[in-house]
Amino acid sequence: MRIATTIFLTDLTISPTRLARSLEERGFSGLYLPEHTHIPVSRATPAPMGGDLPEQYGRTLDPFVALGQAAAVTERLHLGTGITLVAQHDPIGLAKQVATLDHLSGGRVTLGIGYGWNVEEAADHGVDWPTRRERVRDHMALMRALWAPRPTPHEGPYGSVQASAAHPKPVRAPRELAAGQPLYGPRTLIGGSAGPKLFSAIVDHSDGWLPIGGRGLTESLPVLRQAWEAAGRDPKTLQVVPYAVQPSSGKLAHYAELGIEEVVLQLPSAREAEILRTLDEFAQYL
Repeated sequence: MRIATTIFLTDLTISPTRLARSLEERGFSGLYLPEHTHIPVSRATPAPMGGDLPEQYGRTLDPFVALGQAAAVTERLHLGTGITLVAQHDPIGLAKQVATLDHLSGGRVTLGIGYGWNVEEAADHGVDWPTRRERVRDHMALMRALWAPRPTPHEGPYGSVQASAAHPKPVRAPRELAAGQPLYGPRTLIGGSAGPKLFSAIVDHSDGWLPIGGRGLTESLPVLRQAWEAAGRDPKTLQVVPYAVQPSSGKLAHYAELGIEEVVLQLPSAREAEILRTLDEFAQYL
């Protein structure tokens, strides 16, 4: 099982370069970073974990800039987002960012995407909250048009692009959706809680699921696998990566029994000394 990590990197924590080198030296497989452009202080939206929202949410580094630094000082470390708030981006610019990071890193990118939870943050980006799922789907379709090997137009309800020269292209080869449709771009995993809407999106336009915390997989995985196969997708290609996990030997053994091949462990948002101690502790699971 591959053991990756995630962390809220901020202006107060260990640097991306120091963390990336430390992960690769110890044999961890990857680094995933979350995204928040800002956190409005009105705080009308409750924190997803309940209680007060931790300070690091409003101090988070831009994931693509930080992962670019990580890519420059490593050779094998996989680089992911957990998650990119696709609805809050200009999809043409985001497609260029993702493809450039993938190209410069030699195809090491996993694009974790999701719908977000902070209504005020999304509103400042012009996102009408009830439309966010449809907006993400349309933005991803536009991005994949730009990642296609030949100039391909896209016209949708939330964005359009003419058939265009758009390079670099992501390194990963196209995969097959149902009915032989190609899926262009880096490995794409959708984050969120189990349910019909999420599973429909995963089957429709991604490579798999990024379940936060990894709870309830015994019950939810068979449901997702059934939906995946019912859509005509190859059951061997579904990827499920439990995310932001607090590890134990029993928990990781259980994931392995479920056929899971990668887990992302949660690091504290902390300075270098604490992070290095945590990495040494987590190394027992490698």
